[in-house]
Amino acid sequence: MPKLKSNRGAAKRFRRTGKGGFKRAQSHLNHILTKKSPKRKRKLRGTAQVAECDVKGVRRMLPYS
Repeated sequence: MPKLKSNRGAAKRFRRTGKGGFKRAQSHLNHILTKKSPKRKRKLRGTAQVAECDVKGVRRMLPYS
């Protein structure tokens, strides 16, 4: 049986957590930052958990994570 390929875009965006979920970076922090308040940008710095309904799709894209 051949090896499965990981989706390289997903591999760069998601990391596995200890309990089997996935963590991700927040969006909206790459450009057009001048109109966003410092408070909003500060809140977007941290990581977030991938929603439970999306975990199945992420797991399919990353078979060896």
